Amino acid sequence: MADLPIELAKAREEIEKYAKNYGLDFFPTIFEIVEFDEMNQLAAYGGFPIRYPHWSFGMEYEQLSKGYEYGLSKIYEMVINNNPCYAYLLKSNPLVDQKLVMAHVYGHSDFFKNNYWFSKTNRRMVDKFANHATRVRRYVDKHGFEKVEKFIDVCLSLDNLIDHHSPFVTRGFEIPEKIFGSENEDEETRIQIPKLKSKDYMDEYINPPEFLASQRKKIEDRRKKKRKFPSERMKDVLGFLIHFGPLENWQRDVLSIIREEAYYFAPQGQTKIMNEGWASYWHSRIMTHKVLKPSEVIDYADHHSGTLATSGGRLNPYKLGIELFRDIESRWNKGKFGKEYDECTSLVEKKEWDKKLNLGSQKVFEVRKVYNDITFLDEFLTEEFCFEQKFFGFDFNPKTGNYEIISRQFNVVKKKLLQALTNLGQPIIYVEDGNFENRAELLLKHQHEGIDLKLDWAKDTLQNLHVIWKRPVNLFTLVEGKGKLLTFDGKDHREKTVESESSPEET
Repeated sequence: MADLPIELAKAREEIEKYAKNYGLDFFPTIFEIVEFDEMNQLAAYGGFPIRYPHWSFGMEYEQLSKGYEYGLSKIYEMVINNNPCYAYLLKSNPLVDQKLVMAHVYGHSDFFKNNYWFSKTNRRMVDKFANHATRVRRYVDKHGFEKVEKFIDVCLSLDNLIDHHSPFVTRGFEIPEKIFGSENEDEETRIQIPKLKSKDYMDEYINPPEFLASQRKKIEDRRKKKRKFPSERMKDVLGFLIHFGPLENWQRDVLSIIREEAYYFAPQGQTKIMNEGWASYWHSRIMTHKVLKPSEVIDYADHHSGTLATSGGRLNPYKLGIELFRDIESRWNKGKFGKEYDECTSLVEKKEWDKKLNLGSQKVFEVRKVYNDITFLDEFLTEEFCFEQKFFGFDFNPKTGNYEIISRQFNVVKKKLLQALTNLGQPIIYVEDGNFENRAELLLKHQHEGIDLKLDWAKDTLQNLHVIWKRPVNLFTLVEGKGKLLTFDGKDHREKTVESESSPEET
């Protein structure tokens, strides 16, 4: 345990005891006090003390430093998913803020340890990140900083092309025996053309050359389809590139580092609302029920309300998460769930409904364990909750330059929320074929969910994919409802309209 000032050490022991008494089960948690510039450095590195060298970390540090200097932003706490769990306290914070942060951190640590979506993450990632940094620095020494950094730029631009569910599913890589057609094989031995039975003297009439040619074409077409790989579409584009991309060994290792770190951070994106809501739920309870002194109440209320404030029509994960956990606790305490409640049509009766089941505490711990943000909102975001919390559907109006309310209907609000969270709000891209048109070209497919791709971004992505694949790269998508095939061959971008809405492989 890092050395803390006596007053903070006592507060930590007190808060940890209360957290355990409430049923929180967390990793051993180490608190360290840091200056604001150290906090910004750690935040730029994603909370880790050591990362591989890259300009993006310096850019992030500059942005955080300027935000702090101009009073636009301030990092009150930072905690990382590790065993032991490391958390950082800002030295300039007053004591009441430090207590709030500690209670908040224990909520996060409990979530990291017990939520299913974090269960496949590496719990020794502090050491792993340091190992990654060492490996990259070796490549810098051997190949030069500029060359390695440029390749990392390419990899980082693609780090969202992973399958967030793959850690929970066993998916092997089917390595084809042959990717390309073998032009040197003897055609007659390579393709055995079935003939119709006939007497020798009738063979040229029963099996004429044009019939044999058509049979040969059918067999070749079937074989071409069999040569397609992967045999099923693959969402883990980075994994596919690592296995099949024509990379040098150091490049393959760097790409695997970027992919591994992307998978480590993925659950944080998948559970942002739940994770922050859970931590806020517990810091609120611990502080207001156990820890606060009368002289600290106003400062606590000011900072807590600032954390939960919502403005500009933007979603505040702290606010939505904590209120939804509180709603779940209240509903399960009163029995506001199940068939009988759902079928009740009296608003007055529903409002006064109270079966006194007292199952709220049990239910919130169950929810914390198995859900992610999408399933959390899909299951527990109710029309009554949206009405009480005044949730509306917002969208940007380019004419006014402001976010404006577009709908107050529950179904619209919920659909918009879920759509924004699906695949972390990013396009869903699959590897469709690594041997497209039997030319070793890469074909990707965009799973269209009602929103067209930004074509300039898509073209930039194709350029970076070409750096790794080194052959023409294709992307099939829909633009205004029409199929479009985007291609980059290393020099030029091309666009081709496809009549069908299915991918070129299926037409």
